[in-house]
Amino acid sequence: MAKILALDTSTDACSVALSIDGEIQEDFRIIPRQHTRQLLPMVDEMLTAAGLKVNQLDAIAFGRGPGSFAGIRIATGAAQGLAYAANLPVIPVSTLSAIALKAAREYKVERIISTLDARMNELYSCAYEMRGGLPVALVKETVSAPGNIVLPEGDDWFAAGKGWVYLESMSAQVQQSISTPVMDIYPAAGVMAELAQEAFARGEGISAELAQPVYLRDEISWKKISEQKKKGQ
Repeated sequence: MAKILALDTSTDACSVALSIDGEIQEDFRIIPRQHTRQLLPMVDEMLTAAGLKVNQLDAIAFGRGPGSFAGIRIATGAAQGLAYAANLPVIPVSTLSAIALKAAREYKVERIISTLDARMNELYSCAYEMRGGLPVALVKETVSAPGNIVLPEGDDWFAAGKGWVYLESMSAQVQQSISTPVMDIYPAAGVMAELAQEAFARGEGISAELAQPVYLRDEISWKKISEQKKKGQ
């Protein structure tokens, strides 16, 4: 299997994971507003412990969002910089799919509504069904007001993620169709590394220059590496 480094800074949590031959090592910390200072030292510690250098990896995965605007920019930029310097592909991983996989692993559930708090009285959400041990999205990722959340058919949905803080503002149908929400499930680099291994095997790595955060809000933009260089000239 590939050697993949995974990074996530999309929430108050900051995490780094290394997947080698199917074994995953993870450093997961809840460190609000410290991601910029702590992420790269965490990467260095992880690689040093494994006796690896960046150019010995096969790919770098990152939590591409949705999530904190500043947070997903940090992970995207770090992944781009590391991968560009070592000529490695990058693998963008959905934060909501990572929540779904983590929920499935920890709570033995098959149908998950993953959410994150999008602020401004909105939430990010997506519905997943586990198939072959991996989360498959049944709908598109969305950002919406709590009252606009609509569930796919069925009443056995597991509610995961901090977006469920808005549960009382959702429709009666939604409130009646889900389990008691488990809000302390974060996107984490460990499950992202697992998802990235599957994506890498399918040939879904992309060049560092093409890496983009996913905001789900159209007014936010991201400059590619080539554009960042022009700005710095």
